[in-house]
Amino acid sequence: MTFMLLAAWRLNPHIPGLKGWTLAYGCSLLVCLNLLLRNSGHEWLMVIMTQMSSFLLAWFNLAAARRYLGRRSLPVLAGVACAVIVLACALYFTLLQVNQGARFLLQSYTAGVLFVMAAGQMATGGVREYPARYLFAAISGSHGLFLLLRPWLFRLGEHGMFDRHGTLVVSHLAVVESIIAVVMLGFSVVMLANEQVTQALKHMADRDSLTGAYNRRAFMAMLEKATLYAPRLGFPVSVLLIDLDHFKRINDTWGHQRGDDALRHVVGVAQDCLREGDILGRLGGEEFAIALPNANQHEAEQIASRLRQAIAAQPLQYTGTILPLTTSIGVAAWRPPESPDGLLHRADEAMYQAKRQGRNCVVLAPQAD
Repeated sequence: MTFMLLAAWRLNPHIPGLKGWTLAYGCSLLVCLNLLLRNSGHEWLMVIMTQMSSFLLAWFNLAAARRYLGRRSLPVLAGVACAVIVLACALYFTLLQVNQGARFLLQSYTAGVLFVMAAGQMATGGVREYPARYLFAAISGSHGLFLLLRPWLFRLGEHGMFDRHGTLVVSHLAVVESIIAVVMLGFSVVMLANEQVTQALKHMADRDSLTGAYNRRAFMAMLEKATLYAPRLGFPVSVLLIDLDHFKRINDTWGHQRGDDALRHVVGVAQDCLREGDILGRLGGEEFAIALPNANQHEAEQIASRLRQAIAAQPLQYTGTILPLTTSIGVAAWRPPESPDGLLHRADEAMYQAKRQGRNCVVLAPQAD
């Protein structure tokens, strides 16, 4: 499993968290090697290697889960501090007060808590949208809980609660659980990597590569879905069609690089002005459209006016130069059984009327017949 993840990471270094999981499985490999070689070296050295490998395994697993989700990395100092504490306790119960049971508790509880924390981090986003995350969370959480219960199972085995060979039974159970957890976690990591690649491909298919807004195909599909559900759920739908004024002059005067910067700037300003659930798409060139679910024509006009003013008040700035930007916006409210293309056409006509009126203004489209 370690070599499989190493190969996957080398082939896909851009997938977040994959490096951390590879390191985690490397540490798991060291745990196995330490157990195999524990009788061939000094006990204190074998204890240190086993405890540190087990701790780093669980720590890298948690760090990889956070990295995969794009969350803030775990503090390095916190990891070093925890490792020092684990190391100090392991040495104390090996050299000063020999207590194998205490070392076992230390290893089980430390790794168990970290595995449960990783499960809690990963269980987010919804099962239908991200099934691989919840599979990983279930496996990591189950393994963490087993590690937390493992010392008590051994204690029950020692008292013959299973049979006269209770300790041996629990040992076999622990080995089988570890094998299953290792294999299932490895495959769930591969599924997470596949989920990441699928999301990236979907993003590339649905998003405009320059601005990050939805492309025309994705926008029209989402607008169609909004108009399909609007009558059933009883909410209005409106559309804004936005055109960047004098965009050709920007390209001819300052170059296409500044034109691209202007488009990205307008998208950034627009996203700050929109509500959660509003859909911003680039239809082509300097034309953008915004679908406004649950907004009637009056509310859409207010949003358009706020957007127009924000763009005019925030010019594009670079190397000491200020490039003022304005937009012409057409507003249209959907009326069933109008098609999405018809709704967009009316908003387009209103936008061209705004240009004829002198640009940098908002014009409402007449109501559909």
